[in-house]
Amino acid sequence: MIKQAFKVTVPIMLGYVPLGIGFGLIMANAGYNALWAFFSSMSIYSGTGQYMSVNFLSHGAAILEIILIIVIMNSRMMFYGLSFIEKFGGMGIAKWYMIFALTDETYALLCTIKPPGGIDEKKFMFCIAMMNQSYWVCGSVIGALFGAVIRIDITGVDFIMTALFVVLCMDQWKKYRSHQPFFIGLFCSVLMLLIFGPADFMIPALLGILISMICRKKSIEKKLAEGEER
Repeated sequence: MIKQAFKVTVPIMLGYVPLGIGFGLIMANAGYNALWAFFSSMSIYSGTGQYMSVNFLSHGAAILEIILIIVIMNSRMMFYGLSFIEKFGGMGIAKWYMIFALTDETYALLCTIKPPGGIDEKKFMFCIAMMNQSYWVCGSVIGALFGAVIRIDITGVDFIMTALFVVLCMDQWKKYRSHQPFFIGLFCSVLMLLIFGPADFMIPALLGILISMICRKKSIEKKLAEGEER
C-alpha cells in the first residue's frame, strides 16, 4: 500500500520538498534551528501559515495571535472537508489526523486518485496524507540544516506550488468526463476576485463554488456515470 501511495504522491513530493527546504532556509536565516522547523511542520503544517509565522516570530508577535491568524487563514479547509465527511467519519481515530492533514494539495489528490484494486480506500487515503506531510517535514528540516551553514537566494521558489496545482488540474481534466467543476471553480474565483479583490476573495469564492456544486450535483454525477459506462 505504501508503494502505491508513493507513486501517486510523487507530484506532491516534487512540490513539497523544495518548498519545505525554502521554509527551512527562511527559518535558519531568522535565527531558528532545525528543531523549530520540524515542530512547526508537524504542528502547523501550512505552507502559507508557516512562511508567515517566521515574520510574526521575528517581530515578537504573541503565540496566541499567530495561532488565531493561521486558523483564520486556513478556514477554507472547512469547505474542503465537507466532501469527505462520510469517508473520514468511518476512519475511527485516524479521522482527526485526516482533518488536520487536509492541505490544498492533499485534497486535490484525494479527489482525483482512486485506490488500486484490493486496497482499502480509507487506509490508502491515510497513507497519502501521512506521506505528503512527511515530504514537507523532511524538506523543512533539510532546509534548516543547510541554512545554518550556507546562504541561498530563494526568490521565486514559492512558484513551485502554482506549478503543482496546474499539474493536478490537468490530471483531473484528463481523468473525468465532466469538466463542470473546473468551469464552476474558474468562474466563481474570477468573479469574486473582481468583486472583493485579491485580499478578500477566497472565502466568497469557496462559498460560491460550494453552492454551485450543490446545485449542479445531479448533472455532474450523471455525466460521470456516463463516462464510466463507456
